[in-house]
Amino acid sequence: MKEILLLVLMAISSAFSDDWEDFKLAHGKSYGTSQEELLRLKIYEANKKLIEEHNTKFMEGLASFEMGMNQFGDLTYEEFSEVILCLNESRLQKDIPTYTYIPPATLDKVPEEVDWRQQGAVTPVKNQAACGSCWAFSATGALEGQHFRKTGQLVSLSEQQLVDCSGIYGNHGCQGGMPDRAYKYIIANKGIATEQAYPYNGRDGKGFRCDCDWN
Repeated sequence: MKEILLLVLMAISSAFSDDWEDFKLAHGKSYGTSQEELLRLKIYEANKKLIEEHNTKFMEGLASFEMGMNQFGDLTYEEFSEVILCLNESRLQKDIPTYTYIPPATLDKVPEEVDWRQQGAVTPVKNQAACGSCWAFSATGALEGQHFRKTGQLVSLSEQQLVDCSGIYGNHGCQGGMPDRAYKYIIANKGIATEQAYPYNGRDGKGFRCDCDWN
């Protein structure tokens, strides 16, 4: 019985080892010390367990989306938040406009949920990298959906153009911004470039000329 248990444990350990090596190879991961790699392996295993538990709920219809492992699998949520979700909120407190919500006259025949992915109105998941540009992705995501509704064509729009060019409207590139300020720039610019024409690099600085006609 002990021999069988040992073989099972060895098989599980081997599977984890192969999976870990595949993860490192796929994402170009290397670590300075064996202690650091052991720490990253433990975090990876914890994240993998979380993903598997969530996807079980997804298969049972208890969750609306499916999760998968990616290049951030060896980071804790706290590390991911600090490195990837960086945002300098103090720079956004100036001149924040106030809005008044006016509810619609009637809420009759409103569906319980709407999943625009199923209707083809959502582009694939994008990666903002270590740049506090979530505001730009929020702005383009909404516009991509509206453009699809109007034209039937799903076009990925340029977050980098907003990072580079909308500073005059109160945005701060990789240091944070607001979607409504991005919209003001787009309106004044009479449009926005596609992702293909003005690709994302996740850095501050004008890789392209902001006064070019990209539309």
